[in-house]
Amino acid sequence: MSIDTTLREATDSGKVPGVVAMAASVDGPIYDGAFGVRRLGGTEAMTRDTVFRIASMTKAITSVAAMQLVERGKLTLDGPLPAIDAALSSPQVLTGFDAAGNPQLRPAQRPITLRHLLTHTAGFCYAFWNPNTERAIKALGLPELSSGKLAALRQPLMFDPGERWEYGINIDWVGRLVEDASGQQLDAYFRDHITCPLGMTETGFVPSREQRARQATVHQREPGGALIPQPREELIEREFLAGGGGLYSTAGDYLLFLRMLLHHGSLNGPQILKPETVALMNENHIGALPAGVLKTNAPLLTNDVDLFPGQRVRWGLGYLLTPDPGPNGRSRGSVTWAGLFNSYYWLDPAERVAGLVMTQVLPFADRQVLQLFGAFERGVYAALGKA
Repeated sequence: MSIDTTLREATDSGKVPGVVAMAASVDGPIYDGAFGVRRLGGTEAMTRDTVFRIASMTKAITSVAAMQLVERGKLTLDGPLPAIDAALSSPQVLTGFDAAGNPQLRPAQRPITLRHLLTHTAGFCYAFWNPNTERAIKALGLPELSSGKLAALRQPLMFDPGERWEYGINIDWVGRLVEDASGQQLDAYFRDHITCPLGMTETGFVPSREQRARQATVHQREPGGALIPQPREELIEREFLAGGGGLYSTAGDYLLFLRMLLHHGSLNGPQILKPETVALMNENHIGALPAGVLKTNAPLLTNDVDLFPGQRVRWGLGYLLTPDPGPNGRSRGSVTWAGLFNSYYWLDPAERVAGLVMTQVLPFADRQVLQLFGAFERGVYAALGKA
């Protein structure tokens, strides 16, 4: 079955409202296609220039920004962090709740490092996967992450830094560290050092009016499988730019970013990262700690997450690492991650190929989208003669 047929069938059958998928090797583009509509019930077709909320696909870009500053000696992976906030410099670990429901806290046993943050081993978690984080946020009167208020990041740790892996708000803190070390706001830093040099003209934290007109609608999947269009998110003033999940982008823009990583840090001239830095990011930085499996605490936002059932999964400096070959074609040592609204990418350094599938569906880890992503990946490797 051709990739076009696979993607068209997914939209014609109603599995997804619309999808954009792209892939490239080091030799250039392999595939790009767009099928379906931006909004069910609407007339606007999904197009290659459709704008998406890429959510946690932002994390890889923020991680690259941090590693640029490591290269320049402005940040270190394992040295002391700049004292930009007590939540980083004097972290508190949750040990439980007293009879009145008040959080019981103690000082962390060791300092948080940039490596901890980049690998999600610092102890910061997400409320929609960790019920104790949610309970502590409510008990401490902290605002929700979606509020854009800086106080939302001042959460207690759920474990001591380095003790285990759990996905969380770590890369939002990395964004704050990038701002402090560079002296620029995160959007300006991205523009000057990553997006403009790569020609990523559609990527930013605040979409223009014209981009807003090309934005895909988020759809909520009902328990019975139906997809319901959701109201468009409000663009609010924020106290911090979310390096962990705040970007808007297009599939074409994000593929440029992935191609830069495929080309060892350079694409069409600009050197974004040194080759040895890209190689370092693609290594396992959590040892034998298991990663990648999450149990939902908010079923409307996310399903349980286990993208590689039965496989070992580790973490690099910015994304998930699969030490073994994947079931759909990718080589051992490939990296991957995703966005909350069911957008997914992978990068295979061995075969030097990368691809992504973009949709706007909740909850995360949607079975239909994951099946589509797997079928697309198989199609890409088949096109390369690697089936």
